[in-house]
Amino acid sequence: MDTYLIANTLGYPVLSILVLLPLVGGLVTFFLQGEKVLKGWGLVVTTTTAVLSLPLYTAFQHDTALYQFAEVAHWFPFLDLSYVVGVDGISVLLVLLTSLIMPLCVLCSWTYITERHKEFICVLLLMEASMIGVFVSLNLVLFFIFWEAMLVPMYLLIAVWGGERRDYASIKFFLYTLLGSVFLLVSIAVLYIRCGTFFIPALMDVGFPFGFQVWLFLAFTLAFAIKIPMFPLHTWLPAAHVEAPVAGSVILASILLKMGGYGFLRFCLPMAPAATLYFVPWLIGLSLVSIVAGGYLALGQSDVKKLIAYSSVGHMGFVTLGIFLLTTGGLQGAMLQMINHGIVTGALFILVGIIYERTHSREIEDNKALGMLMPAYVSYLVVFSLASFGFPGTNSFVGEFLVLVSAFKVSTTVGLIAILGAILAAAYMLRLVQAMVWADSDGHAHADDGKGHTLWDLNLREIVTLGFLLVFVFWIGLNPKPLIRVMEPSLAHLLQQVEEARELPHGTLHSSLEPGRCMDGAQP
Repeated sequence: MDTYLIANTLGYPVLSILVLLPLVGGLVTFFLQGEKVLKGWGLVVTTTTAVLSLPLYTAFQHDTALYQFAEVAHWFPFLDLSYVVGVDGISVLLVLLTSLIMPLCVLCSWTYITERHKEFICVLLLMEASMIGVFVSLNLVLFFIFWEAMLVPMYLLIAVWGGERRDYASIKFFLYTLLGSVFLLVSIAVLYIRCGTFFIPALMDVGFPFGFQVWLFLAFTLAFAIKIPMFPLHTWLPAAHVEAPVAGSVILASILLKMGGYGFLRFCLPMAPAATLYFVPWLIGLSLVSIVAGGYLALGQSDVKKLIAYSSVGHMGFVTLGIFLLTTGGLQGAMLQMINHGIVTGALFILVGIIYERTHSREIEDNKALGMLMPAYVSYLVVFSLASFGFPGTNSFVGEFLVLVSAFKVSTTVGLIAILGAILAAAYMLRLVQAMVWADSDGHAHADDGKGHTLWDLNLREIVTLGFLLVFVFWIGLNPKPLIRVMEPSLAHLLQQVEEARELPHGTLHSSLEPGRCMDGAQP
């Protein structure tokens, strides 16, 4: 293991703390009473977790692709079941995204959630522990435990605090993701039978035969394509988003969808590089369909939340396109797009929750002409909407630009189709902004919206919540280099693994592999 890991030098087990703190915090909620106490506790735990995660960025070494801040504890050595955690340039950014988003989930639910506060805070904290656990796990069994653990809290968020069709949405979400988990579990079992280890970095270096890679790639791809989600496996997402409470939608958009992209980068490309090369045309095609179909479906929505949900299908299509272009710019763009989508779409769902608390409707028709009534609200809405379709100077522009440039380098046709997705994004977001800010306005402010709803502008809590995300919109948009510097060595190593598979003789990829042995005949 020492070949792949850099020991933690911070003097305390930072990754274990990031997992255990929200886990313990969630259990403590059962001993607390009072709505304000519970909300305050949730905010304290998530904020403390966010603060403790910052050394992952400040102390991160930018010149290596090894896994840093590593911690190892052997549980059952004879089965290779060990507690092994660490982060590289890919996972560290997703851990930071998770820890920084979760306090905002508590804040945006401050008045939105009106019942079962104890259970709600507990579910949020358990969800955070599971999500961070997924990104830091370097043992396949540990990874799978956290992967499965997050399904139940997310199911409860939708089923207990969701909208009118919450039963349908929660069951659909659970069944889809459970199906993907079955294929993931089978892949893990087969990998252990083949190599006798669950240690993820070692499995990345095993040269599996081509036939095995194909089946491994297909099983992994189905699991991660459902999570991301890719067309045509996307139908669970709009239902889940529409029925979920605000915090649930933010978690789905900002973090859960990124686990699909993370899975492609962590498992498919390094463990099945030859199969990846073989299936690249198909994955690029599905990514382009996701981009265009997501844009067209979003353009036809009258429900603001459903519009943003379908837009996520298109935006995540850019992520998978960037990944399977298999270029440096494409991979960097995909990673940036994952981070940027989490920031911008999370903010848009918070904005939808804010207006829903005032008008009790998510229909565009019921939320028109807010410009004179809620100037601070529409200011945030305009900026985050511009960022959503990649307006220059905002964070999403950098990621989409890198993906589009790489697409045109690979194929002009691929680039032109991807451009269509960007145009559709501008169309549906500008349509939304035009209606909610100016449509049917007489140019004067009124006490209500003309439909019996008394409107008020953002309060301090809402301004701070959205303002925090706004900082990252312009920071990443104007200076993406710090993030690229973090991810660059890991992405370069990943691309090198794929390129080595391209250069291997054809016969090598089809060579035999004895069960329980690696290609070189040695145990990892």
